[in-house]
Amino acid sequence: MQTITAFKEIGIAKKVLMGILIGLLCVGYAFAQEKGTASEAKALLSRAVAYYKANGKDKAFAQFNKSTGRFVHSDLYIYVIDPDGKILSHGADAKLIGESLIDREDAAGKKFIKAIIDDTKVNNKGFMDYKWMNPQTKKIEQKSTFFERIGDVIIICGYYK
Repeated sequence: MQTITAFKEIGIAKKVLMGILIGLLCVGYAFAQEKGTASEAKALLSRAVAYYKANGKDKAFAQFNKSTGRFVHSDLYIYVIDPDGKILSHGADAKLIGESLIDREDAAGKKFIKAIIDDTKVNNKGFMDYKWMNPQTKKIEQKSTFFERIGDVIIICGYYK
C-alpha cells in the first residue's frame, strides 16, 4: 500500500513540476519576443529630443545611459553620436561610449553610421534601413533607425522589423 501511495505522489509531483516548467518557458518566450514598433521608436526618439532640448547634454546623457530608465522600452533604446561617429551615450551598452562607429558596417557591408551622419548634413532628421544582428533572436534582421541632429549631436532610436 505504501508503494502505491509513493508512486502516486511521484506522479503528482512530476505533473506539478512539468506545469511549472511549461509556465516558465511560456513567460520567458513572451518576454524574449517583445519587440518595439516603428511608432514606438519614433515616439521614444521624440521624447528623447525634447528631453535633450529642455535639460541639456549632461542631464540627458545621464538619463539615456540608464538601461532601465524612461528612454528604454522593450528592445528600444536611445543612443547618441557626434558628427565623427563617436558614441556619446548608449542606453543598451555603456561599454560602447567613447568608441567611433563611423566605419562600422552592417551585415550587407553598408556603413550605416556614416550614412546617418551624411544624411544629417542635408536633413536634420530621417531614417536609415540596414541589416543587424538582433541580440534577442541571434539572427541578422532588417532594422530601421530614426535619427535627429541637434547641434553637434545625433540622437538615434532603431527597431527591428
